[in-house]
Amino acid sequence: MLEDGTYDVLVVDAEELDDPPGALRIDVTILAGDAKGEVVTITAVGLGRDALDLLAEPGVLTVADGRPRFALDG
Repeated sequence: MLEDGTYDVLVVDAEELDDPPGALRIDVTILAGDAKGEVVTITAVGLGRDALDLLAEPGVLTVADGRPRFALDG
């Protein structure tokens, strides 16, 4: 479990899920700080992107009250 905070991340793997529709399983690696190199798996809904298009994309993972929120850079 990551501590609350903001983490710069890079998508290292992504896969489309059947349930819920349009959901993606995304593996990101943390790029800096005490958690550098850790891989975190999240489920994202509503990104409107193909799983393969996400590979190697930078993003930001924000954890607040133990709940992750992922956003692509840009």
